Amino acid sequence: MPRVKIPRKSTAIDMTAMCDVAFLLLTFFILTAKPRTDDPIPVDAPATAINVQLPESDVAILTVGQGKVFFGVEGQKTREELLDQMGRRYSIAFTPEEKAVFASLPSFGVDIQNLKGFLALSPDERKEYKSQGIPTDTTTESQLFYWVKEARIVTKNLNNKELRIAIKGDGKEEYPTFAKLIKALQKQKVNKFALITNVKSLPK
Repeated sequence: MPRVKIPRKSTAIDMTAMCDVAFLLLTFFILTAKPRTDDPIPVDAPATAINVQLPESDVAILTVGQGKVFFGVEGQKTREELLDQMGRRYSIAFTPEEKAVFASLPSFGVDIQNLKGFLALSPDERKEYKSQGIPTDTTTESQLFYWVKEARIVTKNLNNKELRIAIKGDGKEEYPTFAKLIKALQKQKVNKFALITNVKSLPK
C-alpha cells in the first residue's frame, strides 16, 4: 500500500510576548536614562585611559574654563536647601519660584548678588547670559568657598553622606584659576577630589 503523505505546515511562532518584553525594556531605559547636560562653557578636558564613573548623587562638579569657575551639585532638594543656606549667609531672601528655578539648574556661574536677576531670566535668556563665573577671591573666604562649604553641610544633613567634589577643567586653562579653586577647597580641608577627563582608547 502507498504511504500516506502528511502535508507539511509552516511553523508559527507567536511573537506577542516578545514584543511586550521589548517595549517594556525600551520604556524602562527611556524613563531611567539621565539626560546629558551641556557644560556651562566649552571645556576641552584632557584625555586619559582610566575609566571611572562618578556617582549619580552626592557629588558637586566645579567646571573651569576661560578664567571662570562654575558650580553645580546633584539633587533638586539639595539645590533648594543650598540656596536657602546661602541666602541666609548673604542676607538675600529667595522666593519659592526662584528656588524652583535654581533647583532645575545643573550648574551656574553668577555672583550671588546678581543671582536673583539671573533666575528671573527666561531659559533662552539664561543660555545667552554672559556669566562671569563665581568669585574666587583669595584675600578672604570667597563665594566659591561658601558654596562648597554649604553644599557639604546640606548633603550631610539630607543624605547623611559626604559630598564628593569633582573638577572638570579645560586642558588649556592657566594655572592661577586652578590654584584659586584648590585653595578654596583646602581652606576647608578638602584635599581629595576627582578630575573629570575624556576617555581615550588604549594603544593596540
